[in-house]
Amino acid sequence: MAETKRSREQKKEWAKLLYTREHLSQKEIAEKVAVSAVTVNKWVKDGAWDRLKQSMLLTRDTQLARLYMQLDELNTSILSREEGRRFADTKEADTISKLTNSIRTLETDASIADVVEVGKRLLGWLRTVSPEQAAGVARTLDDFIRDLLKR
Repeated sequence: MAETKRSREQKKEWAKLLYTREHLSQKEIAEKVAVSAVTVNKWVKDGAWDRLKQSMLLTRDTQLARLYMQLDELNTSILSREEGRRFADTKEADTISKLTNSIRTLETDASIADVVEVGKRLLGWLRTVSPEQAAGVARTLDDFIRDLLKR
């Protein structure tokens, strides 16, 4: 069965996450994501993942805090207007809508990156308790992520 464009993009997203947050070789990433090492190498170069890896300090909580701050600043600006003019214009209403949608998405959706991050934390703990179980769970987690990529 032919790989869909969405599936390919999800594999690329997973590979980028593994590259920027894990200390895996491009060959290891290729094996996990089920693409060639040449493909991973191309993605790394084309996407400037090395630079991105250096800038991955912006966490989800930081992003949420910034979005809330922007929304608060916009609402404060609207409320500072004279009585009878304390409403959003079309552009402001659109911005409010986009900000609230972004906040909702960050607070509720679990991306592949989230699944990988939780899996990483679980495996880190499990390795201290039972290295044998951790190896099995790691294989199962990889299978689960591959399944998510197919959707």
